Amino acid sequence: MAERYSAFCAALCRLTMALAGLGLVIMTALISWQVFARYILRNSPSWTEQAALLTLVWFILLAGAAGVHQNFHLRLSLMEESLPAQWKKRLRIFNHVLVGLFGLAMAVSGAGLALATWHHELPALGISRAVTYIPVVLSGGLIALFALDRVIGVVRGRKEPGTWN
Repeated sequence: MAERYSAFCAALCRLTMALAGLGLVIMTALISWQVFARYILRNSPSWTEQAALLTLVWFILLAGAAGVHQNFHLRLSLMEESLPAQWKKRLRIFNHVLVGLFGLAMAVSGAGLALATWHHELPALGISRAVTYIPVVLSGGLIALFALDRVIGVVRGRKEPGTWN
């Protein structure tokens, strides 16, 4: 069962990274169009800046959630490296549980913000302001799922991915 869950999380992480990469491409295209329209066409569209910012929020939060799974999120490992093996394991579990709780808090708070702003409109785009907070809910849920996978991995002795230093 744990292997299935881990495989599910790995597939979900790949999808998340693909969506984040697509968001980066979309944002680059939006900004390129903005620059082209402003300096070449002399007619700058009003919606591109807001759309680029919204895309940025989406892909950064999705990539951040994937960072929990891939172990490329920001962390300090000095204390962990100086501990004996049995304490390292306990500290890793504690850290992953803490990250998971943070993800749950993001999901719950993001849902509250999305619901509170559902009827507010982003004027430049004509869509609900809740679209800004939906990625907080999604990434928080993903962080919680990926952190649980990390806890299971530490308990079962699975080697964690190397950190990106």
